[in-house]
Amino acid sequence: MRKNPLHTKLCDQLGIEYPIIAFTHCKDVAAAVINAGGFAVLGQTQHAPDVIDQNISWLREKVGSKPFGIDLVFPASVPASGTIDELRALIPGEQFEFVEDMKKRHEIPPWRNEPEDWNLGWLNKETPQKQLEVVLENRVPVLASGLGNPDFVLKRAHEQGVLVWGLVGKPRQAKAEIEAGVDAVIAQGYDAAGHTGKIGTFSIVPQVVEIAKESGTPVIAAGGITTGRHLAASIALGAVGVWTGTVWLTSRESDVNMHIKEKLLAAKATDTEHSACVSGFTMRTLKSKWHEEWASPSAPPPAPAPYQILLFGDIKASAFDHDLKDFMTEAAGQGVDFVDQIKPARQIVMDMADEAFEVFDDIYGDEDEDE
Repeated sequence: MRKNPLHTKLCDQLGIEYPIIAFTHCKDVAAAVINAGGFAVLGQTQHAPDVIDQNISWLREKVGSKPFGIDLVFPASVPASGTIDELRALIPGEQFEFVEDMKKRHEIPPWRNEPEDWNLGWLNKETPQKQLEVVLENRVPVLASGLGNPDFVLKRAHEQGVLVWGLVGKPRQAKAEIEAGVDAVIAQGYDAAGHTGKIGTFSIVPQVVEIAKESGTPVIAAGGITTGRHLAASIALGAVGVWTGTVWLTSRESDVNMHIKEKLLAAKATDTEHSACVSGFTMRTLKSKWHEEWASPSAPPPAPAPYQILLFGDIKASAFDHDLKDFMTEAAGQGVDFVDQIKPARQIVMDMADEAFEVFDDIYGDEDEDE
């Protein structure tokens, strides 16, 4: 029989059935994807070390011996340390005043619950190191670096039996991380949700595959991937699997706010914006009043990281506390066009795999071949 096109090196490496990786901040989504035969990486940069430890234990209870990953970020351009109050005092005056004026013009009331974005690990360099200690002590199967070169942790991680993945948006970043010895590279295109570079998915993936050819480092495709056609295309480009995010936000298990789910279900690719106005780094998110304000002629340039996320977190918290839908946003990739139903995460995995199989059958036909 013809070889299974979805059984890649990643499947062998991780012991999974489908080369589908869910990047999610929701534990329930992660558990559902893993138990459906895929793989999940749980984003934990917004949590304190003790909470990360609890979440790892919870996930292990739900998935047993099946592997999973934890995503942290290690940016180089943020302060070495600093409390929220200390960092807020350093927000540039021009940007601070612009946001204060925005609050008055739109009659935005104060938030009731402290902004979760004020707990992000990448507000300084000190917090990610504490988070990292928990991940290594727990010998989590995979550590993914969502931002920053993880070369500094490779030796220790490998001694602990932890695989290290690096997410890149430029060929030179891929070359540096492959030479450092990462276990896989996630080549993320401009189409992606969250922090992205300027190279499209169909360009960055084959470029990184070529760079990784000599070392044999696996390449995972990311950026706008929400369907089985995307999965099949990624494999055709030389990737061993796909890194997906947006598609899980509207899943039944997702804890994302229902107003955001509704926005995602209605959104088209043109309803996303690639801007530095959310975090200080270029980031793709759903368009909102916040984006409109920062795109206006009277707006100053966004503050550098981490100060812009502190400003955004302030408004975001008020938006969710008071149902200010126009100011609500969420990281979303250009593949959001294909996210039009609320489905269980398990069904999303199966639908993606089934569609990819159909694509390969349409191309190669149904005749049997020798392996």
